[in-house]
Amino acid sequence: MGSTLNDYTVKDALLFSQRMMQLSKAFWKSIEKDWEQWIKPYDLAINEHHILWITYYLKDASISEIAKFGIMHISTAFNFSKKLEERGYLQFFKKENDRRNTYIQLTEKGKELLLKLFEDYDPLQNSVCKEALSLQHVYGKFPDMIEIMAVVRNIYGDDFIGIFERSLERIEKDFVEEDGRLKKGG
Repeated sequence: MGSTLNDYTVKDALLFSQRMMQLSKAFWKSIEKDWEQWIKPYDLAINEHHILWITYYLKDASISEIAKFGIMHISTAFNFSKKLEERGYLQFFKKENDRRNTYIQLTEKGKELLLKLFEDYDPLQNSVCKEALSLQHVYGKFPDMIEIMAVVRNIYGDDFIGIFERSLERIEKDFVEEDGRLKKGG
């Protein structure tokens, strides 16, 4: 059952969306940089590493499963998988009982590469993990999603969070809700 305007205000929904967009963008930028630095010595792109990881855990994965779980377009999943096949990390095949889907699996070389990547992972070379360690030390666990803002603050600083909060306060102050729509207030 969908929400009605009695369940939330449009302004609350906008503020939530703005928070999510800004925090997600900030968080993704750090994650992307960390991820690229981790896999760079292995001459892998993020999508390639993601495909290797998904294939490792799904075993025989279809291209459509890779696309779905990798949150990528099917052509992206296929093209990056082809590059990995050319390098000897994946192999394509068809199942006897399902000839219309293309499946992939890791080769031994692909398994070795992925396991080497996991072995070489250094949490202190990962800014997101490094900044979350302070919360892990205090609470005895890594942060829940509600605590992610603290990690973003540690990475980007108080100025970033200050501007972020002021932008939301400005929305709160400048807009009013009338008949389920936001309008510039007086």
